[in-house]
Amino acid sequence: MEVLKVSATSQPVRVAGAIAGVIRTQGRVEVQAIGAGAINQAVKAIAISRGYVAPGGLDLVCTPSFIDISINGEERTGIRLVVEVR
Repeated sequence: MEVLKVSATSQPVRVAGAIAGVIRTQGRVEVQAIGAGAINQAVKAIAISRGYVAPGGLDLVCTPSFIDISINGEERTGIRLVVEVR
């Protein structure tokens, strides 16, 4: 499964385009975000991507979960958002 990493400075419209592209080719994508700002951008991107794929008859759903990620030897807790076609 393709993994997209989102930061607080990511542009939701660009992330939404990436999500829509992966959904159209693979049917599901994992979006990872660490921190409130990054999660905010990721959720906005998922909402925007729903509008991008809806004209093609696709309805997206998102399943959130926690993920532990090691960054520079430090363990961080982030959010994993699995987006797939319903």
